[in-house]
Amino acid sequence: MKQHERWLFLVGLSGAGAFWAYACGGSRSKAESPGTDQRPAGLSKDDQSRCDFQGRVDREVKETSGPGAAKPNIRRVYGLVGEGANRRRVLVCREVDTNLDGTKDVVRTYDDKGEKKNEFADSDYDGRIDTWIAFTGGRISEVKIDSNRDGQPDQTRMYVGGRLTRVERDTNHDARPDVWEVYQDGQLQRMGVDLDFDGRVDRWNRDEVAAREQVEREEREEEAQRREEEERRQELKDGGVTDARVSARNR
Repeated sequence: MKQHERWLFLVGLSGAGAFWAYACGGSRSKAESPGTDQRPAGLSKDDQSRCDFQGRVDREVKETSGPGAAKPNIRRVYGLVGEGANRRRVLVCREVDTNLDGTKDVVRTYDDKGEKKNEFADSDYDGRIDTWIAFTGGRISEVKIDSNRDGQPDQTRMYVGGRLTRVERDTNHDARPDVWEVYQDGQLQRMGVDLDFDGRVDRWNRDEVAAREQVEREEREEEAQRREEEERRQELKDGGVTDARVSARNR
């Protein structure tokens, strides 16, 4: 083979190799792109997403803009379940940038039935979760709050049927409650205090303010009922017309 023919042959091989490398590389890039960056266009890559969807072929993402938002600030992640004609979408995660600073600060997860399961929030927008909410049957069952920004909850609020029933507080931040509050019908009934922080109640305090309000409310109801009875008796006595009605008619 002559020199120039050998050179053309090698160039041809190099070109073919480059073509196949590009073709294989291009197809791999397309196949891997959903796994490496499966995000809708126009969103920042550092929005601290806590929804599990990146790199998952069984997830579908939808972005929307809330009131006052110049770009999408609400993300809904759907799970794709079933096969063929039975394939459907189920909402599994929703997160929102509530203060429109480009960072998601409220995240809610859902169970397989689409009911609320958990919610996590950064209420002071410092980039760390400080509120944890659990749901049972679609209703809030427990709320944990980190008030001193140490990453650990120091207040736990418990609910039954959507009503607050109990609160536990860790006032000295030793990871153990030292104040217990008991509620009934949304009203504080009593409060236990652990004075020496040994994990046991040393003193039970009843909320005098709540008790006084309850007494005053009952007295007002009794007074209203008494006045209604008195007006009814007066109406019967006046032949169906009360003094108040007579006065109003004569004016």
